[in-house]
Amino acid sequence: MDGAKVTPGRTAGLYAGAAVLRLAICTLLPQLPDLLTGRVEISTPVTSFKRLQEGLFLYNHNVSPYDGGVYHQAPLFLPLFSLLPDFSSLPIFTYLLYIAADLLSARALWRIVDSGEAGSSALFTSPRREKRWSGFTIAALFLFNPFTVATCLGRSTSVFTTCAILHAIAKAVSGAPFGAMVALSFASYLSMYPLLLLPPLVLLSYDRQRPERATKSALKFAATCVFVVAGVLAVLFQMSYLVTGSWEFLPSTYGVQLTLSDLTPNVGLWWYFFVEMFDSFRSFFLAVFWLHLASYVGGLTIRIRRQPLVVLTLLLGIFGIFKPYPSISDTSLFLALVPLYRHVFPLMRYTFVIAAVILYATFLGPAFYHLWIYAGSGNANFFYAITLVWGLGQSLLVCDLMFAVLRDEWEVERPEMVGKEIRQI
Repeated sequence: MDGAKVTPGRTAGLYAGAAVLRLAICTLLPQLPDLLTGRVEISTPVTSFKRLQEGLFLYNHNVSPYDGGVYHQAPLFLPLFSLLPDFSSLPIFTYLLYIAADLLSARALWRIVDSGEAGSSALFTSPRREKRWSGFTIAALFLFNPFTVATCLGRSTSVFTTCAILHAIAKAVSGAPFGAMVALSFASYLSMYPLLLLPPLVLLSYDRQRPERATKSALKFAATCVFVVAGVLAVLFQMSYLVTGSWEFLPSTYGVQLTLSDLTPNVGLWWYFFVEMFDSFRSFFLAVFWLHLASYVGGLTIRIRRQPLVVLTLLLGIFGIFKPYPSISDTSLFLALVPLYRHVFPLMRYTFVIAAVILYATFLGPAFYHLWIYAGSGNANFFYAITLVWGLGQSLLVCDLMFAVLRDEWEVERPEMVGKEIRQI
């Protein structure tokens, strides 16, 4: 635990420093945000700010934003951004919106840390729980993480998904299951994949219920949560229909993720595989890839039932590797939650290797993409090879964190094995 007391002044200084850093970069280096917006590591077909601007232009000229197959994002982004002044003349208001989303995400993360759920859940208490960092430290790590800053400057709409996911978890650990389900519904509406977080989030909300309003029956509680999520999503879809005047946003927004119809390169593993795929096998392997992604939810939720926050963290790391259109925003969200488990860091085995692999891929990724696209001295294999290394680094981190958490549980069940070496067979 950090020794320094966190005063309101320090808190305000942290948020102000994060906001000033982003505004200073935008002001002093005005070309950098546009450069980052075009980077495949930051922008994907379903989060790109450039595609959002294209959809906004069509929307403001009374043309369906989904005509042309460029815009693949949620319809409610359109009225939101149409309220802002034109980005080309007054970009400051757009920057302030993204900065506000980052600050709200940091505040939600802080609340998650202060709940103490990472070290002491309803069904498990770690003997190492006192070794933890404060909410101030973890919020600072998130706000000044280069991946977080780059995503904000690149104006990827994944910023809003991150904000919604963190608020869903924060509401759950605060004993507000209704707010958690509403926040998760917004995240699922924006990006679809957060819907897979529903089972562990329901368990977390159930465990953290307030005694005066607790529901005894787990089945009844789960059914209520599912009903709330379905109801909120139905309302959001109906609002989207009113905005666009048709239901074509469903195949354009969510269908493109299910079918991977846009094969723009990204840091994920799907695009190159399906570029090389014969059409006759495409449907089969799409089903296999989605089944693989969804299969982690049930297994982790059952195996680590006593620590649902751990399940949420691990799933976010897995989604950052295996979802159809990942970006560094997904990695920054996972890395924001990893420091919550400071108490099990001594049990992790490959921290140096993980850090080296992730840094290696971070620096060489842009270089390999440049060699392929701009220099013409490489091909798609160059970039895909480095994305495999990137995925390897994240996979090692997910596996090592899971090992440390399970080892911590095991040592509580078998105290005589504390400190002894074990081997995985």
